[in-house]
Amino acid sequence: MLTKAKDVVCTFCGCLCDDIILTLDENRIVRVERACANGMGLFKNYNPDLLSPKIRGKEASWEKAIKEASEILSSAKYPLIYGLSSTSSEAQRVSVKLAEALGASIDSTSSVCHGPTGLAMQFVGEPTCTLGEIKNRADLLIFWGCNPIVSHSRHFARYSVMPKGRFVQDGRKGRKIVVIDVRLTQTARVADVFLQVKPGGDFELLIALKALVKGKSLDAVEAGGVSTKVLQELVTDMKTCRYGVIFFGMGLTMTKGRDLNVRELFSLVKELNDHTKFSALPMRGHGNVTGADQVMSWLCGYPFAVNFSKGYPRYGPGEFSVVDLLCNKETDALLVLASDPVAHLPSKAVDHIMEIPTIVIDPAESLSAKKATVYFPTAMYGVDCEGTAYRMDGVPLRLKAPMKGNRPSDEEVLEAILEGVRRC
Repeated sequence: MLTKAKDVVCTFCGCLCDDIILTLDENRIVRVERACANGMGLFKNYNPDLLSPKIRGKEASWEKAIKEASEILSSAKYPLIYGLSSTSSEAQRVSVKLAEALGASIDSTSSVCHGPTGLAMQFVGEPTCTLGEIKNRADLLIFWGCNPIVSHSRHFARYSVMPKGRFVQDGRKGRKIVVIDVRLTQTARVADVFLQVKPGGDFELLIALKALVKGKSLDAVEAGGVSTKVLQELVTDMKTCRYGVIFFGMGLTMTKGRDLNVRELFSLVKELNDHTKFSALPMRGHGNVTGADQVMSWLCGYPFAVNFSKGYPRYGPGEFSVVDLLCNKETDALLVLASDPVAHLPSKAVDHIMEIPTIVIDPAESLSAKKATVYFPTAMYGVDCEGTAYRMDGVPLRLKAPMKGNRPSDEEVLEAILEGVRRC
């Protein structure tokens, strides 16, 4: 018998599109409507059947796997918990409790993507807004160091470029699109204006723009590889628009300058607000990476790279960050929550992962899961497990569970490990 689930949230990326329609046949998804290709894969490729945990590649009982994981973490001198960005906020909260109980370091994928955004925000604040405001009000959209046509496929259609808003009733015709990037991306090809910045030239370009916004003249004929004349035209557009927004991605945060780039971008937006209404918004990648920052901030006071070895939270980007801890071979046990560091971290970090006991909690048997000492196949949040996730603009959404759950949730497994650690 076919059943339909409407208004399902897709947790693939930070857009968290909440208009997905699923058709199910006896707890199997047979049709997905309105999702992008990434969302289609998320829903259609998920198998909800209960799978057994694995210890060193061999199937084991849940009780034995929980015991093994608890003993690994309890006996470690410097454990690390990493990931968090593709699970529910409820599971994220338990992971922080576990880190505190262990005296461990805990870090999310923010440290390798938008960690510099968090650092910049702590220095100068964040002039932000919601995607709803952008849809209804923004008539100038600047995409800096990001390629949403590929990374956030429905962003243009739902939130930014295409939709008709309350005060932008012509949709795409009522908006000007500017792309700033080091190369001609798919997003740049559909923009009204493309500014090709030289690699590593973002900071220089931001300084020049801020100077022009403040009414100062530039002696140089170019800044960051872009001519001063073109920059002056952009500044005129920024100062005269009704509502402008700068979306920025890892092309700004993970290039030369990092948090200094984002600081200058936020300062530029602050200056523009003396002339019009302007906001900035990071293009967050994972489905609940924004939630990871939120939960860590509630419970620790800091958004990522936190250490509990002294019994209280200490903040140390560059010291307690996942790449630094692994490359320096400081951690002697690793718990991975809904992430795949073996596939994505630098080879030096991966080499150390191979040398230490690793616990992986993930719905999919990723490359990290295949190499893990203990692997727990858990439910997928927003598919067969309810929970909460934060959209890239910080708006929390309640996730439904359109499929019947057979597997335990990340939260339940973490609670069991925490209880096991307390008994050890």
